Amino acid sequence: MKKILSSLAIGLLLPSMAMAMEIYKKDDVSLSAGWWGQAWYQYVSDMDTSGDGEYDDSLNDFLIRRSYFYLKGTVTPDLSFFVHFAGDKLGMDEISNDSGKGLGSGIALRDGWITYKVADDDFMVQVGRMYIPFTRNYGTTSTKSLLTADLDWGQGGLRSGIFYPSNIGRDDSITLWGNILDDKLQYRVMVGDGEENNDKNPDDNMRYAGRLSYNFFDPETKWFNAGTYLGAKHVLALGVGFDYQGDMVIGDVEDSYSGWTVDVHWDQPLANGDNLTIAASYIDVSHSANAISWTDFSAGDDGDLISGKAGYYFGSKVGPGNLQPYLSLQNISSDGSDDDDTLIYGFGLNYYIKGAGNKITLDATFVDQDEEDQFSLVQNHTIITLQFAAGF
Repeated sequence: MKKILSSLAIGLLLPSMAMAMEIYKKDDVSLSAGWWGQAWYQYVSDMDTSGDGEYDDSLNDFLIRRSYFYLKGTVTPDLSFFVHFAGDKLGMDEISNDSGKGLGSGIALRDGWITYKVADDDFMVQVGRMYIPFTRNYGTTSTKSLLTADLDWGQGGLRSGIFYPSNIGRDDSITLWGNILDDKLQYRVMVGDGEENNDKNPDDNMRYAGRLSYNFFDPETKWFNAGTYLGAKHVLALGVGFDYQGDMVIGDVEDSYSGWTVDVHWDQPLANGDNLTIAASYIDVSHSANAISWTDFSAGDDGDLISGKAGYYFGSKVGPGNLQPYLSLQNISSDGSDDDDTLIYGFGLNYYIKGAGNKITLDATFVDQDEEDQFSLVQNHTIITLQFAAGF
């Protein structure tokens, strides 16, 4: 027990350290622990840091973007568990601290589930707090292996929030999932809390979400996929997903929130260890549960989010690591007659030191409004992020 508590303290309080260990193994019973985190410097233009109502200031922000400590283990070959404790956006300026969720300050349970394999990997039952099986970007992809510096805007990336009901992208739920058709098709079906019993959900309606993903080449059979495989897999995956919670009250309107998505992910290994990654998605939203930060997309709106990104990994080393430049483009649009679109585009460079999780990233992202609002953060912004990530 002392060993476990010491590992937890080191992993959470010293984000510059990377650690992982097998704590116990005997026959089918095992327990292991690990840590992974990201430290950021971020520059943001056109902010009101002085509080004078003028968006002409620059923000320089040093923060711990993520600090994740995990425990995982097996009880039998068919029964396993996973627990993720997290501190997120620690020290970020312009954020409302919520220690209960591990945001800005404090530590919180981010993921925690028990999985039982009813029929090997074909049919599994997973119960606890976990990703919502809706989009690939923040439904199956591990944040430890993203192609870009962060998640998409509108799904918690950079300085944005999440448009759908969630607990930091998760839900307390039961999910049935598995891999069939020679592991080419992965399915996930969730029943969860969604927005819990409060003013938005006075009838305590449950949330329903699901996802199908078909791989034409190498299968993706795990709970977490990668945002880029760095030449280790040949992947062409087509995905569809849905998300629904009925009779939500947003503002003065009662309506049902829903969303559906279609996405594609392509990882193509090339000669000399090079690799090409291309990903794109379309998300349609009805009666959005939350506003999308720094855009005209308000809570209760209908609209869509379009995303595309591409990266090229060089297999030849430069010093101790490998380079991967990338490009990204998103458009966020509300169907409101007076609402303007927000275009978010950028480019960056990953320098991988060991695997996908240990890297240095330099990212430039530009938020471009159809029309700026001088009284809010709906401005044109430039965001420069320098990221250091380490752990396993």
